[in-house]
Amino acid sequence: MRNSKPPRRLLASIHDVSPMFEPAIDRLFDRLQGHLGTARFAMLVVPDFWDRAPLARAPGFRAKLRGWADDGVEMFVHGWNHRDDQAHSGRWASFKARHMTASEGEFLGLDQAEARRRMRDGRAIVEEAIGRPVAGFIAPAWLYGEGARRALAEENFALAEDHLRVWRPSDGAILSRGPVVTWASRSRARKACSIGFAGLARTLLRPIPVVRLAVHPGDAGCPALMASIDKTVSAFGAGREPARYRDLMGT
Repeated sequence: MRNSKPPRRLLASIHDVSPMFEPAIDRLFDRLQGHLGTARFAMLVVPDFWDRAPLARAPGFRAKLRGWADDGVEMFVHGWNHRDDQAHSGRWASFKARHMTASEGEFLGLDQAEARRRMRDGRAIVEEAIGRPVAGFIAPAWLYGEGARRALAEENFALAEDHLRVWRPSDGAILSRGPVVTWASRSRARKACSIGFAGLARTLLRPIPVVRLAVHPGDAGCPALMASIDKTVSAFGAGREPARYRDLMGT
């Protein structure tokens, strides 16, 4: 009997979804939906971005999130405030906190109890807004410390992801492997590097069955990044099914 090939899927996501960035989120939503022809992508919702934009006090934005969820957008909890306010011990943790994100690796240094509290509180706010269970939890900057990893399983989130994989926290089963393609707008050098990586990825990642793309509000204000995003979504969208993360679980 002939072996069936795994489905070729495109998982696209908008990060840092918050009332603080509403105009940029609107632009990114319209852009992805225009390319994919569907709202079959994910949004990563921050309950209170940098303690300056509480979702609980933004009824208009909550209504917008519920409408998007009704249209088929998957909603993930994306930390609590997206800000790293911990002192890190160890060279590797300090390196990741300093160089892989701009003080936004919120869950890198949290202990298990605090990670659970923020996950639980964030989930309650997002689920109240969208009127249904969240799809999972994804840490800001894709950075998890040991406390956060233990808390993930205890809080029974269905899905999580980092830079290189998507997994099921309940048992650690890896559902997909491969680097996420994302863009950075913090500096000219980071913009150039992310555009270059996206160009390479359009060729190098073509053979893998599941490709993940992630866009951020800062991308919407940079024409060069948006042009790269357009080209990349179009390239990977050809011959791939716009998918939901839960499709990786066969549901």
